[in-house]
Amino acid sequence: MNEIYEGRWIARLDEPFVVLLIGMRINKLWHVHRWLPLVFQMGRMLRELSTNRAKGFLGGQTWFGRTTVLIQYWRSMEDLEHYATIKHPNRTPAWVTFYEAVEATDSVGAYHELYAIEQGRYDNSFINMPRTLLSSVAPICAVGGPNGISEASLSSPSPLRGPAPRFWGF
Repeated sequence: MNEIYEGRWIARLDEPFVVLLIGMRINKLWHVHRWLPLVFQMGRMLRELSTNRAKGFLGGQTWFGRTTVLIQYWRSMEDLEHYATIKHPNRTPAWVTFYEAVEATDSVGAYHELYAIEQGRYDNSFINMPRTLLSSVAPICAVGGPNGISEASLSSPSPLRGPAPRFWGF
């Protein structure tokens, strides 16, 4: 996963997908007994998801710090809702631990954002990077060069999205 892909690349999924940003913030570092159990439970839950892709979990990445963020990609809203509402060996203890910690004190906070992405209604690119974020879970293709897609096809209108958005000169 650390291979550097030289040049400009894009990732594309042929179907709609869901992006979940979820995480926590340690408000009181010295209350280790309040936030450390959350870290352990989340690790168990992520291992469960990674070993059973049939649940609709495509993959994701985690960044740890005082504010921790997990960016997850799911096949559909239904798959995510199914995972969130039925009992799983690791998810259920993680949520119980989480709610006990958050409701008991302001030592730790939590957040989530959820986005349903329609096919063709997103943009991405990575240059001289290893596969990361969407490119870590989706097929990729080079832009330009003899075997890559052309710049013109990236900026041409699509029936779903109009001209492709271009950010930061990518």
